[in-house]
Amino acid sequence: MNDVCSTRALPDPELLTAFVADHRSFTRAATALNRAQSAVSMQIKRLEERLGTELFHRTKVNVDLSLAGEGLLGYARRILLLNDEAVGHLQQHKVEGRVRLGVMDDYGSFVVPPVLASFVAAYPRIHIEMETGLTARMPERLGEDFDLVIAMHPEGQGGGELLRREQAVWATAVSQSVESQDPLPVALYPQGCLFRQWATEALDASGRPWRLAFVSHSLAAVESIAAQGLAVTVVKPGTFPPRLRALSERDGMPRLPGADIRLHRAAGLPRAAGLLADHIVRAIAL
Repeated sequence: MNDVCSTRALPDPELLTAFVADHRSFTRAATALNRAQSAVSMQIKRLEERLGTELFHRTKVNVDLSLAGEGLLGYARRILLLNDEAVGHLQQHKVEGRVRLGVMDDYGSFVVPPVLASFVAAYPRIHIEMETGLTARMPERLGEDFDLVIAMHPEGQGGGELLRREQAVWATAVSQSVESQDPLPVALYPQGCLFRQWATEALDASGRPWRLAFVSHSLAAVESIAAQGLAVTVVKPGTFPPRLRALSERDGMPRLPGADIRLHRAAGLPRAAGLLADHIVRAIAL
């Protein structure tokens, strides 16, 4: 009876943490977990032995998830989130503090709030202060103004921990046609925004005439201008506004680059900020 129960027991959360962290790279996982790469590899081996299946296809060049690994990833994240909530509920009277979080406007409006809600439910004595805006310079302010920053970078750049990749896309009003607009009206964010830089460079490279019709720090304002058919803009698929439609090369629009969404942590994080950082990774990372 004990043997049957033991085979059905859930894997150690520490092993699942290593698996979730290193499903892209053993080296990055070791850095994120502050462990030696050999220790992380050993934890993955123990998890595979515990489950009786290979979670990765290993070659001399790459380490990719197996079919079993892909199936486990979603369950592992959910188990770890529930573990966070359970531990937080039991220890909420002990853990307190303030966490300063910087994040880009669209993620701060749509992606991050439910993540913070579940975290605060587990740790009600941890107070979070969130600032939204252009994140290009926010990582430089870690430690001074922020404990954590969720920032957008060109694909493959930026350091920190990769949460997910987003392909920048053009968007405009559902009923709006853009093929005949000359020059093309564009609604963008101020200087310093990667999407503004990519949009203008792509249009210039394609030779398509355009004009800057609207500039604002406000995500809602830029979206509203585009939704009224007054301009095209650039958005992320992960936060794509429902009242807009995506444009592609079939609409005469040049292709845009991909972006990395990365989490940056200040050095010497207090426990409260470390707990939130781990919660963000488990909730958002793809």
